[in-house]
Amino acid sequence: MLTESAPLYRQPLLKTPFHERARQLSQVDSFIPWAGYTTVDVFTTVEQEYFAIRNAASVYDLTPMVKYRIAGADALRFLNRLVTRDLRRLRPGRVAYSVWCNDQGHLIDDGTVFCLAEGEYRLCAAERQLDWLLDSSVGFDVGIAEVTEEVAALALQGPTSCAVLKALGLAGVEQLKPFALGSFVLPGPSAAPLMVSRTGFTGDLGYELWMRPADAETVWDALMEAGRTRGIRPIGSRALNIARIEAGFLLPNVDFVPAEHAVHLGTERSPLELGLAWLVDFGKGHFTGRRALLEEQRRGARRCLVGLDVEGQKPAHNALLYAEHGARRPVGSVTSAVWSPTAKRNLALAMLDAPHFAPGRAVWAEIYLNRELVWERRMARARVVERPFYAPERRRLTPPADF
Repeated sequence: MLTESAPLYRQPLLKTPFHERARQLSQVDSFIPWAGYTTVDVFTTVEQEYFAIRNAASVYDLTPMVKYRIAGADALRFLNRLVTRDLRRLRPGRVAYSVWCNDQGHLIDDGTVFCLAEGEYRLCAAERQLDWLLDSSVGFDVGIAEVTEEVAALALQGPTSCAVLKALGLAGVEQLKPFALGSFVLPGPSAAPLMVSRTGFTGDLGYELWMRPADAETVWDALMEAGRTRGIRPIGSRALNIARIEAGFLLPNVDFVPAEHAVHLGTERSPLELGLAWLVDFGKGHFTGRRALLEEQRRGARRCLVGLDVEGQKPAHNALLYAEHGARRPVGSVTSAVWSPTAKRNLALAMLDAPHFAPGRAVWAEIYLNRELVWERRMARARVVERPFYAPERRRLTPPADF
């Protein structure tokens, strides 16, 4: 029991296997917490790091991503019962983006499912899900274990990312198709085994490297040397956030509140409301939340997350949205916003009530600006547009162009 004289101890944040290398390159000493780890928010400037993603090669420490090993005779049956997508087509060496819901059809989390072998999978998610996974596995012959600390990971994204991996000596990596994965060995004395997947969170050409923590610094050093003439640069979360908004990707606790964390009724969201209906396969049989999602599909969505093209250059951070200029009752709100340096557009992700989320529909964003400690209110016209906002052809080319 704490008393006034008893010290209050805080659990220190964990350090990833790349922490020392990242700290050496950090010029502004800007770190933030992520899933219990300390991670870099900005290394140098957001602008330099962003343009590394779009014009060269960027390296992002992905280790804090929560990872689970799911294996056993019923592993596929369990996963297909858990997620809304049909995973029966997922073969060894492939990856699938998926979401899972509670019985009310509200989204708990999204993540990627890696099929490592027959009956063996890795699930990667932003939030810790072990309790939910274990409860959902009752009756299935399956083993579930968190392996976050057993796997170090780096995201290598950008137009020169494939060229960097080839310079690293990973023969055949250019033949990996989107959402495919392969096994490689790092050339040299270490002979470090690497799993490489053609996945990422930038909407650009890119890969993710998965390795043993003991090999992390060796891989980091080799990667930096291989990319030295191809503009490689470590990046933090702020630059990555710009790229993911341009790609139209959702971020938990920003664009939606996971159902298990929602405090206020009505703040939960379904995949249909988040524009993820393409991930819901009603024809595969029963899955958690199917009945509620079928009913929602029957009655029609009451709200939907959409992309917005906003007039002007001031990002509509947290803006309320109105059907008409001068209206008093908002019809939605912005969840993410950014001025896109590549698309040269003022972009936003927003939740809008029906019928205002129809493509081409116009709404008004209430934007507040702080100019030298003086707040200014602006009303900017916005138009509902399709996502993604930015989708370069190189993200799907196989083999990629050799930049």
